[in-house]
Amino acid sequence: MTSRDVVNIVTNRIRPHKAGHAGTLDPLAEGVLVLGVGRASRLVSYVQDCEKQYSATFRLGASSASGDLEQPLTEHAEDPRPSLAQLQQAAEQLTGEIEQVPSAFSAIWIDGKRAYERVRRGETVEVPPRKVTVYSLKIVRYEYPVLDLDIVCGSGTYVRSLGVDLARLVGANSVMTRLCRTRVGPFRIEDSVDADSLKTPPLDGYVEPAVKGIEHLPKMQLDGEQDWRVINGLSVLISTDPPIDPSEGKIAAAITASGELRAIMRGKTKQGGLAWYPERGFPPT
Repeated sequence: MTSRDVVNIVTNRIRPHKAGHAGTLDPLAEGVLVLGVGRASRLVSYVQDCEKQYSATFRLGASSASGDLEQPLTEHAEDPRPSLAQLQQAAEQLTGEIEQVPSAFSAIWIDGKRAYERVRRGETVEVPPRKVTVYSLKIVRYEYPVLDLDIVCGSGTYVRSLGVDLARLVGANSVMTRLCRTRVGPFRIEDSVDADSLKTPPLDGYVEPAVKGIEHLPKMQLDGEQDWRVINGLSVLISTDPPIDPSEGKIAAAITASGELRAIMRGKTKQGGLAWYPERGFPPT
């Protein structure tokens, strides 16, 4: 089941309202897939910016063209057997802001198509390197050749590439045999529901408030007049929590006195100064 398949299940249940997902899972991955429904489908791009957590298993001494079990394995009997200390040292080198090259079999977009779709059609795909942030890379279990990792990372990080790079730093090869996304921001796997359960009513019990999807953004509290201005597409001068200046391009969430999300605001220049303008509004219904 692809990420789009899950969206289609929900879309068929809530027509004419829309649904969208916040971050594609690769074909052989499982785990948390956050769906925005109705007006909240307009929030998925912001949810994608949340940090993500993964549980992954790699097999050392083997490799594949895709970095996982989708393609045939190549055994590397000559590979060294790294110690736990060597792997931990390598993991430290892959923590922080790093540059990685995602697999050509990943879900990254290349010229309007998923990379793995192009590869499956026999095309040669070159994926450019990208800067990503890895907040935490922990070795949970190591019993050669099996290596279990817990990863907390920013948007755009490819775990397959992370495991392959980890092995490469100790002079070895690896292939990912399991991947589970356990968290997207505040959305955790223990609170998730199986996709098949979405095929039957009711759906109401699975719906979270829209504000949960933007918990990672700075907040601004609107009073009555400011709320009116935002509803009508006008700018406001207001402080945020945590405090940030409305520098050009920065975003924040505008919250009403009753705790509802009113708009995603973006800092823009106004008559020589800076103010917050509603970029994506959620007026009362």
